[in-house]
Amino acid sequence: MRDYRNYEVWQKAHKLTLFVYGDLLPILPTSEKYDLNSQLKRATYSIALNIAEGAGRNSDADFARFLDMALGSCHETEYAVLLVKDLNYISEELYRKTDSKINEVKAMLIGLLKKIRK
Repeated sequence: MRDYRNYEVWQKAHKLTLFVYGDLLPILPTSEKYDLNSQLKRATYSIALNIAEGAGRNSDADFARFLDMALGSCHETEYAVLLVKDLNYISEELYRKTDSKINEVKAMLIGLLKKIRK
């Protein structure tokens, strides 16, 4: 069984979640508390959760399936952050910083998926 905490991609996904919680969500207007705020929160922590759940599976195929779901959550997070920026809730600078963190996690997930599927 794999320890998800040993995967650098999980560590980066966890840091991304903490960043979103600490730097983005507090900026969003209270009118978005149950809509965009909630969706962004769920999409972001779903990345690390899926990596952790997949690491607990017994086969590489199962692990890859959960990594695919984590990648899907990355894309969902990426769009939610773009929407937050386009609604002028965050600055361009904060958007670029967040998008860079998301893209780093996406690239790592894709790399791990390729390695596992060989």
